[in-house]
Amino acid sequence: MGTRAHCLTGLLAALFLLAPLGTTTAADIPPDAQFFPHLVYRTGPYAPYGIPFADGVADYIALVNQRDGGIGGVPIALEECDTGYITDRGVDCYERLKAKGPTGAAAVLSLSTGITNALVERSATDRIPVFASGYGRADLSDGRVFAFAVNAPASYWTGVDAAVSYIATQLGGTEQLRGRRIAYLYHDSAFGKEPLPMLEALRARFGFEMRSYPVAPPGLDQKAVWMQIARQYRPDYVVLWGWGVQNSTALREAAAAGFPADRMIGVWWAGSEQDVVPVGPAAVGYKAIAFHAAGADHPVIRAIKAQVLARGLGAGDPAQVGTVLYNRGVFNAAVLVEAIRTAQGQHGRKPLTGAQVAWGFDHLDLTAERLAALGLDGFMLPLRTTCADHEGMTPLWVQQWDGRRWRVVSDRIEPRRALIRGLVEDSARKFAAERKVVVRACS
Repeated sequence: MGTRAHCLTGLLAALFLLAPLGTTTAADIPPDAQFFPHLVYRTGPYAPYGIPFADGVADYIALVNQRDGGIGGVPIALEECDTGYITDRGVDCYERLKAKGPTGAAAVLSLSTGITNALVERSATDRIPVFASGYGRADLSDGRVFAFAVNAPASYWTGVDAAVSYIATQLGGTEQLRGRRIAYLYHDSAFGKEPLPMLEALRARFGFEMRSYPVAPPGLDQKAVWMQIARQYRPDYVVLWGWGVQNSTALREAAAAGFPADRMIGVWWAGSEQDVVPVGPAAVGYKAIAFHAAGADHPVIRAIKAQVLARGLGAGDPAQVGTVLYNRGVFNAAVLVEAIRTAQGQHGRKPLTGAQVAWGFDHLDLTAERLAALGLDGFMLPLRTTCADHEGMTPLWVQQWDGRRWRVVSDRIEPRRALIRGLVEDSARKFAAERKVVVRACS
């Protein structure tokens, strides 16, 4: 089935499954509901990764409807559209869903760097925020140029900066980076290419050597590239910017070539159970950057189990609850809900427009106290976004696979904020000049 739709709504958190997209109309959404479209990929080659994420989003929305009667008493209507991780299909999904509901889409989760990049200008014209959490163009961080795009809590530039910082700590400090070799193995797409400018800036600053190795999606053929990496280049570390089966294939080929897993560090999209469990013992020791916790021992996950799954309202396989990608879906839904709640404080407890929700993202402040009240303490770090800063740039950390679960093995890694922000502003300024974007003033 090309699309699947969910509508989770009702003051008492009734769960309705809408018919496949194309047969539903705006009349299917209650007039008092806040409509939220979610672009997912439950089909296609990346479905094993997209499904738990989508389930995490749906289950958190169900929790808010079930426990709270919605956001400030406004029920949430959630509808999925399956993109198959294909950019053109994602744009089509967006166009189909953007005007549904009493006020149109509150925001959209695009869930792909390619789709995000394709929607940035469309969503700005439509005044609907794209919430691209931890993906998309890094310069989306500059809210003055990208008023309707948000990439909190970290961009790919912040992520690769954290990877280099962690490597430096393992070597004995940033001064020890000079002359060291780092291999960058990446998904040959906009996603994989996005970190390259930051890597070049870091290489110039710290004097390490770097070679880049693109891998054509889906990434099943890596034997030759790993022979080059492990036998010819012989790097001190490999940074893996992969997605889908590329990641498990990289771990297998690294082991076959004799490269140790504990000297590989992946982006957060290369740090899930789906990446390591199929590999078995060869994945033990592998590391990845993270911006939210793994595991089910968190108040928010316990609440989902008690108030959603136990009542038969779960979106998918209960065995996935607490896994990295499921938790990332929960993270995304929680931040979006709080942006809408923030916007209600300014615009009232009613279904809001995308422009009003964008105001909520401009003023989002998830303090430690607020996270504790939501059951998100220990699950994520405090996050604040502003008119000018749509990233928040929270500290990151490194987790390591021990064969059974992910364990945190680093202190919090503070971003090089001045360096990152400088590059962000330069890139955003060029985008604004090329596309004739009016740069808004932020106080």
